[in-house]
Amino acid sequence: MSIAEPLASPMATQLSKGTQAALITLLVGALCLALEPLVPWLVTWPAEWALPATDWVGAALKWFLEGIKPVARLFSELMRYPMDWANAALGATPWPIVIGLVTALGWYIGGLPMAALGFLGLSFVLSSGYWPQSMNTLALVAVSVPLALILGGAIGILANEVPRVKSAVQAVLDVMQTVPTFAYLTPLLLLFGFGPVVGLIASAIYAAPPMARNVMLGLERVEPEIKEAAIMSGGTRFQQLFQVEIPSATTQIMIGVNQCLMAALSMVIIAAVIGGFNDIGWEVLLTMRKAQFGESLLAGMVIVVFAVVIDRMSGALATERKRHDRRVVWALVAFGVVFTALFWSSMPNASEFTLMDPVAAAVDSGLTSFTQNNGPWLDALKNNAMFYVLLPLRIGLDQAVLPFTWGFAWTPTMSYGLFAAGAVIALLMAWRGHVTGGLMVMIGIGMLETGIANLPWPFVLVGASALGWVAGGRKLALMTLILLSTILVSGLWERALLSLYLSGAAVFACAVVGGAVGLLSAVSDTAWKIVRPICDMLQTIPLFVFLIPVLMVFQIGEFSAFLAICAYAVVPMIRYTRHGLVNTPDEMMEAAIASGATEWQILRDIRAPYAAPTILLGLNQTILYAFAMLVIAALIGTTGLGQSIYLALGQADVGLGISAGAAMAILALIADRMVQGFAEERRQALGL
Repeated sequence: MSIAEPLASPMATQLSKGTQAALITLLVGALCLALEPLVPWLVTWPAEWALPATDWVGAALKWFLEGIKPVARLFSELMRYPMDWANAALGATPWPIVIGLVTALGWYIGGLPMAALGFLGLSFVLSSGYWPQSMNTLALVAVSVPLALILGGAIGILANEVPRVKSAVQAVLDVMQTVPTFAYLTPLLLLFGFGPVVGLIASAIYAAPPMARNVMLGLERVEPEIKEAAIMSGGTRFQQLFQVEIPSATTQIMIGVNQCLMAALSMVIIAAVIGGFNDIGWEVLLTMRKAQFGESLLAGMVIVVFAVVIDRMSGALATERKRHDRRVVWALVAFGVVFTALFWSSMPNASEFTLMDPVAAAVDSGLTSFTQNNGPWLDALKNNAMFYVLLPLRIGLDQAVLPFTWGFAWTPTMSYGLFAAGAVIALLMAWRGHVTGGLMVMIGIGMLETGIANLPWPFVLVGASALGWVAGGRKLALMTLILLSTILVSGLWERALLSLYLSGAAVFACAVVGGAVGLLSAVSDTAWKIVRPICDMLQTIPLFVFLIPVLMVFQIGEFSAFLAICAYAVVPMIRYTRHGLVNTPDEMMEAAIASGATEWQILRDIRAPYAAPTILLGLNQTILYAFAMLVIAALIGTTGLGQSIYLALGQADVGLGISAGAAMAILALIADRMVQGFAEERRQALGL
């Protein structure tokens, strides 16, 4: 059925696009439920109809990878030299000199506060006992980041200089940032072999897109007057670009450097999966596998400290022009050298520091005591969330409501009663003029009764396409239909719905909690002072570290994965909600105050509508964050595409890894385009 067909009828012309989309979706869903006993394939796509897309992709990629493997292995051998040099340099440098250098750099960039941050951060790393592993991690970052900067910078300059390839470059960058990192580890493993170099290359690939985007953005924002002056001076295009435009875009490019550094650091644990490298990422992974949560948390905090120090210093380089006294810089470096020379014979080895071992032991014992004392309460929280919220969303009320969990069994009569109640609510809403809302209530009740994982495939295809039509017109609707159909015929449909269920539940929770916290932060400066450092910390923590606290308390399971996804994805919703609410134009606020509006009326009628586009962009980022975390959460109990990607990595199954990664990227890309479409619609409605 074509989404545009209702437009032909006179009645359809009286309905809004949203109402038409909801009505079509509801009718298709009702038809599927009615025909399920007679035509079962209309609800569940037959397995024999699935194309062996995974095998095709695997065969094609293996053929291609085998062809370029000699070049890749040569490149791998070449990259081993700078990797070994960086390891040797950082490993051989005495720890007082490293701490002195970082402290001196902090002073030069940001004065006393930044110097204190560098000194205290590196001192914590030293006291943790993970200094050698941390230096190996820094070596990986030190080599992967320049590689990512060169790659990303070249891509950004190419897109700027050749407008015809710009849209293609942006599409490739979208794919690189939406395909889960685990998905492209499998082909890299086959190309470059097992070892630290493949982790280095994976980090560089993951960190290149932020640099490319910021280079493109920076060059686009160079003032036309500056470009005209460069042309009038008679310089060549090369001179104009490298002597005028790139220096003018330095601030934006340095933001790209900051994001590149953070992206590379966030990959250290993922790279450890295929690198087998004695770095801090491997320590986190190893201690997690051994259930040594105290040591795992300590190693994770080392990564967090590195992330905070690197983020603050690179961020200051990007945004602050002021530089501090160089004499203090040389004095700090000299102090580190002199200290090392004076105490060389008695100075303990960096790996011998065990000051934090009692803390790790205390965390383990405290965790054991906490779980023993609060075990029934924690189990009740987890079981209630699973049985009464997550499980009904996953498999529907008709399968989740059982005597074991709810105390009674769900019957067909209850289904009829639920649909009848929904119909009454929908009619009342339609009578009050909210026709679309009433139809959405009926659709929501149908989805709750059936379960997201059991939704009929025609309902999903038509519903998603109709939503795409409302958000972005026929082009987005057609793209949605085609992309989802590729997942359907590839045999990954059931796993895609499982991923959609868990990420959707997490996004909904983040929207509610993050929106509420963002609202509180917007109306209360005190609340924002408390929330802001928490958001800063959550945004600098690498993905794997989010798994540690939930594993410590709730062990392996879907509820733990849900909490980890929420913790990672909630920050954009908080930040964007607050930012949108506090940046209402002054003239609008003054007009509302002059008209006698109360604070609540101003918030409801002025601030919230004006902030809607910004809040929708926050929702967009939350969705992308949730999909990014979904694969990592596969390590602790999720099913679906994330689990398939992780299993493909362990089995070196390139076809499954790439196919499942592409399916997840499709879901993220469709959600991204839809939310952007709704945000653009709101901006146009507000005249922005």
